[in-house]
Amino acid sequence: MLVDVNVCLDVLLDRAPFSEASARIWSLVEEGKVDGLVPAHGVTTIHYLVAGTRDRATARRFVGDLLRVFRVAAVDGGVLQRALGLGMRDFEDAVCAAAAEAAGCDLVVTRNGKDYGDSPVTAVDPITALALVDGGGSTRVSERSTSWRRETVRSRRGGGAAKAAR
Repeated sequence: MLVDVNVCLDVLLDRAPFSEASARIWSLVEEGKVDGLVPAHGVTTIHYLVAGTRDRATARRFVGDLLRVFRVAAVDGGVLQRALGLGMRDFEDAVCAAAAEAAGCDLVVTRNGKDYGDSPVTAVDPITALALVDGGGSTRVSERSTSWRRETVRSRRGGGAAKAAR
């Protein structure tokens, strides 16, 4: 699954009421229960937004946490050309969709799924993604075990860098 910037920011900035479901997605990836990617352009966006709302040291720490947990979906010329051809209203979302497609993702996990109507990869919100993982859903997404360590995400919110579970 490709996790959109808004879901990552929900966790990193503890944005209620969205942070709980988003933190569960993060934990599933961190524990190796699902394969999670972030789009390459999203990493720089997260750094920029966190540095602007917090400070550069926090932004660097958050990006480090992100890169320890998630793989990065490439955004190259081919992905950008594909994004242009998707006909989606928001180009940044089109780039996420094209990066997810190129990386072979089953889902894009986002809070703005309405903008992914023309996406070649199914877009769902974090709560729906969790239901698909828990219930096996109609996608190939599956959880490798059922436990979830909320403490790991709580420690990240408190400023400590969480260790990757891999």
